[in-house]
Amino acid sequence: QVQLVESGGALVQPGGSLRLSCAASGVGFRRYDMGWYRQAPGKQREFVGNIIGGVSTTYADSVKGRFTISLDNAKNTVDLQISSLKSEDTALYYCNARPLFGRQSFWGQGTQVTVSS
Repeated sequence: QVQLVESGGALVQPGGSLRLSCAASGVGFRRYDMGWYRQAPGKQREFVGNIIGGVSTTYADSVKGRFTISLDNAKNTVDLQISSLKSEDTALYYCNARPLFGRQSFWGQGTQVTVSS
């Protein structure tokens, strides 16, 4: 059974940094597309970035150069390092897992990031 639990969200000042973590159980990273998404108030959920098969990463244009996805295989977590935070990064951040050969899609409960001075 796949379970995803996000953590690390916080209130941060503009220009600050934050590291989000997604604890993934029941997931083998080499067989999954692990993604981060976010949803701001009043907006649709949007793609932030992902890591496919534990190797290849892609990012939304809006976060390139500021967001980095990495894996911690010892802890079985997918981490999202965020730097140079902007007010428009304020959102509920979700972890997503999709098997490379399957149609399922699993979501965590989200972790809140608020960027404000």
